[in-house]
Amino acid sequence: MAPNPAETTAEPPAGTPADASVRASGRLKPVLGVTAVILLTVSCITPASSLFIIVPELLATQGSGVVIALLLGVVVSIAVGACYAELGTRTPSSGGEYAMITHTIGRTLGWLTFALTAALLVIIPPIIALGTADYLGSIAHLDRATTGAVVMLLATCTAILDVRANAFVTSCFLALEVRAAAVVAFLGFAHAERPVSTLVKPEALTEGTLSPFTLGILMSGLVVAMLIVNGFGTASYLAEEMIEPRRDVARAVFASIFIAATVIIVPTAAVVLGAGSLRDLGVLSFPDFVEAWAGPGVAAAVSAGIALAILNAVIVMVLQNGRVMYASGRDRAWPAPVNSALTRLHPRFHTPVVATLVVALPGAVLAYFVDIESLLGITGVIVAAVYLLLAFGALAVRRTPHAGWKMPLWPLAPVVVIISLTYAVSRSAPVDLLITAGIVAAALGYEVLYLRRRRSTRFVVDARADR
Repeated sequence: MAPNPAETTAEPPAGTPADASVRASGRLKPVLGVTAVILLTVSCITPASSLFIIVPELLATQGSGVVIALLLGVVVSIAVGACYAELGTRTPSSGGEYAMITHTIGRTLGWLTFALTAALLVIIPPIIALGTADYLGSIAHLDRATTGAVVMLLATCTAILDVRANAFVTSCFLALEVRAAAVVAFLGFAHAERPVSTLVKPEALTEGTLSPFTLGILMSGLVVAMLIVNGFGTASYLAEEMIEPRRDVARAVFASIFIAATVIIVPTAAVVLGAGSLRDLGVLSFPDFVEAWAGPGVAAAVSAGIALAILNAVIVMVLQNGRVMYASGRDRAWPAPVNSALTRLHPRFHTPVVATLVVALPGAVLAYFVDIESLLGITGVIVAAVYLLLAFGALAVRRTPHAGWKMPLWPLAPVVVIISLTYAVSRSAPVDLLITAGIVAAALGYEVLYLRRRRSTRFVVDARADR
């Protein structure tokens, strides 16, 4: 089927000089050094938010084996990070995962990757934002939905600013959240009730009762354990704005994983050792432990630090999510008017203002009107699916030579990812698998009915081969 004439006149066909000019003028400026990218990436991981929101879910089942579960999650994340690093240096584009996959294993799987990540772009930030009111509850009574929506709007306004200004703002917030985690670690170790051997000879929790820590229990927590450092892929989203992406994407990925894992695992170990009873791990929150150790004043200060960590995470998520939508417009994934709007840059800050609003404002609406946390279960499945696609991309990337970073011991890392995540996903709830399958079906329908019929003018993904 021939391309729609109205659309081909609105935009020049791919490969023409005019098309090249449009692409060049629509590119983001490379202004970030590796330190700024690491700060932004760690802020997106937001280790304090993972520590205070995700770790308690693991404590409720893993018990004193939570540190082993977290370490296993980090090991798998390092393997995934190796895939991000190699693919990201080969394809330094704001499109992130979908650009990497498109240029290694094809357009159809590349579009599917975009669809899966797009679902996460809208769902995850408001879920995180809703936690702000929970942790400010000891300081002030706030309506949860309203607070979540306000956090989304504040993050949106900040994300539209110059990316270097965002790096400064998020680094300030990051310093505060790391201090909050350090306070928990210090107090936990100072009030230790049991020896360090508890961490390597653990007991799990089954409905509040201590039980043997088995391999099955460990693997049941793997998907959630991986989420604690989820966000290290931000380095690949920012690759287009990095001064030396070929050299620094890998550095930013691995440094971010190491920093975030340290900030999360050390305080978690301290809580396991300092809890009055191992059964308390399944029922008390981190501020509860802090209050028991140091009083309500310190607990309130830590809670404020957690709230800032959440805001920090949402800012960076909105910032990176806007860039993904911007890239989809630049790569012509949509009808011409939509592509034109998504690629519009702010005249002063040179940031994708429309694309940022497109992903952020629905998040504010969802936070206020929808029980979006009911969708939390599918996020782990979608993240795992994206990681699996990246692993297959990392297996295929060596088919053609590239100038970027190359992972050692290839193909060990992608094979580890494929084996571990296939097993983990197989243990997911059927409803989460069905919802993910529905997203896949809708994405493939759009690809077959619209994109495939316009191969020369639609979803022409920029590999940034000139960088």
